[in-house]
Amino acid sequence: MILCLTALSCGVVKKRTTYGSGYTVTVEADDPPSEILRDSILSDSTEIVDIPERISPDRSEQIINTALTYTGVKYKYGGTTRKGMDCSGLMYITFQEHDIYLPRVSFYMANEGKKISLEEVSKGDLLFFTTSNRRKRINHVGLVVEVEGDDIRFIHSTTSRGVIVSSLKEGYWNYAFVKATRIL
Repeated sequence: MILCLTALSCGVVKKRTTYGSGYTVTVEADDPPSEILRDSILSDSTEIVDIPERISPDRSEQIINTALTYTGVKYKYGGTTRKGMDCSGLMYITFQEHDIYLPRVSFYMANEGKKISLEEVSKGDLLFFTTSNRRKRINHVGLVVEVEGDDIRFIHSTTSRGVIVSSLKEGYWNYAFVKATRIL
């Protein structure tokens, strides 16, 4: 009897973290993607389009607004739908809805575009992170939605809270930050 209880109680206990739990960021989308845009995305066309040299600020806002429509979607590893998505899935789908095709995995996504410094970061840029202690490889990505002075806010999908907007000032994300790139 004692042996059964011992065997059942073994295992790894995941530590719950509350980084930035007292910090709330609110960013809203101006307009959801239009029905015409959504219909053109869902067409049978599988044509691959190259990433443009530079996209207008209005296009950046459209892409940000598209990403913000996914706020609250729960996290699902490998997911790319409103039923659940991971961080790279959020970026993959958001950019794809605007005919910009990125690699599906954040590690490969980090090789796209032009590397920029944090001082150069603007709306629509991508931020890359290493969140694993075991491997020092990029495994997380977020899209910059707002820059106010030295406060950079980005949308991403987290395992604990799903698709949310966070600040790079939060200790965890600041510590895990690796690099920023400009796709748009």
